[in-house]
Amino acid sequence: MNISFTSYGAAREVTGSKHMVTISGKNILVDCGLFQGKRKEADEKNRNLAFDPASVDCAILTHGHLDHCGIYPVLVKNGFRGQIFCTPSTAEIATIVMNDSARIQTSDIQYLKKKAAQKGLPPPDIQPLYTEANIPDVTARFHTVDYRKRAEILPGIYCTFHDAGHILGSAGIVLESGGVRFGLSGDLGRSAMPILRDPEFPGDIDYFVCESTYGNRLHDEMSTAEDEVAAAVMETYRRGGKVIIPAFSIGRTQEIIYLFHRLMDDKRLPHDLAIYVDSPMSVNITEVFKRHEECYDDDIRRRFVEHRENPFGFSQLKYIASVEESKSLNSLKRPAVIISASGMCESGRVLHHLANNIGDPASLILVVGFMAEHTLGRRLAEKQRVVRIFGEEYDVLARLKNLNAFSAHADYHETLKHMERFDKTRLKNVFLVHGEDDALSKLRDRMSTAGYTNVTIAEPGTTYTLS
Repeated sequence: MNISFTSYGAAREVTGSKHMVTISGKNILVDCGLFQGKRKEADEKNRNLAFDPASVDCAILTHGHLDHCGIYPVLVKNGFRGQIFCTPSTAEIATIVMNDSARIQTSDIQYLKKKAAQKGLPPPDIQPLYTEANIPDVTARFHTVDYRKRAEILPGIYCTFHDAGHILGSAGIVLESGGVRFGLSGDLGRSAMPILRDPEFPGDIDYFVCESTYGNRLHDEMSTAEDEVAAAVMETYRRGGKVIIPAFSIGRTQEIIYLFHRLMDDKRLPHDLAIYVDSPMSVNITEVFKRHEECYDDDIRRRFVEHRENPFGFSQLKYIASVEESKSLNSLKRPAVIISASGMCESGRVLHHLANNIGDPASLILVVGFMAEHTLGRRLAEKQRVVRIFGEEYDVLARLKNLNAFSAHADYHETLKHMERFDKTRLKNVFLVHGEDDALSKLRDRMSTAGYTNVTIAEPGTTYTLS
């Protein structure tokens, strides 16, 4: 039996995940995510896949984040005809995410055309990667499998999903054939985080593909982050400003809502502080969270579920759905918290809230997640004083604060703790993906020091023959 592994996306980068595992001539694509970054480079990578979609026999989706599911419509448009295996909640989330992505692409192009017309310029020559009409062709191929259920995805090839603890429905996977077990971490979550269960151990394996997002750093404790959020929000409240929180619609938004719910219950924030979730997708995703209590950890069950309380709803919280309501926040004259997407500030309503508040010294932009290179979110995280939004320059006068305790990705200590459970004598190769160069090299060095042999940083498009 021959096995090979090739990474076509999220190799020496942290976005656009696409990993091909070939077993006895059958091509299995793990994730097909949207690349996010510089507009021209991103458009080129997202339109032109580095492999023939028709050559893929089946696909696996580890979770519903855009950088893992956002290019499945392009894959199907260009000839993929197999099944896409995922967990039930991932199927729901990915459907919402892809539809939202399609709407945002269309809306952003319309906005750019409008701006060009106002300046007397010709409209930009750009088309969306896909539209909402393409999404049913993808969802028709979803085949859902529960955690820990061994499924035959191709003749003689089996897949098992294990809870990755990253977002709702997220999974690490194990592929099995002929007695060989090939594992992929997906996006590996963290222990003792709110809402979700801790990452599961998948059992011993022969080969492992491991994410490395935070291979060069450690996270702060969540208890410390709660204190920092409370203090930062109170200071902004006293200044009369707004707190703008760019947040991924999946996972991060729900964690932030859950945190504010606890802070309000504990009377650590003013009772008249209005908190808005301005993202139609976040509203829809939160409904999915409500439907999947089986993914919750014990803490949220004890605090809310057993008392029949909604952990994602309280009196000071308002979900914004319509465009009109969203626009009305621009004229809001009192302190408020606005949680909005996209998480990396590359699209969506958060761009309008940033544009309207980034010049206000009383306001605060709170960065609560990883920001990929060349994104607006990264420039804000780096506290650059001038940024571009919708092609126009803005002076950054609002205060900027970074918090890394909310990350849904394991840091290097948590990654090594997860791997300690593997039998090192059986584990033949470890491949590192989903990380920038410094994170990759430092995690490789730490793994080598810990006694793992054959730790390889996967190079983009390089095929590694394993057996």
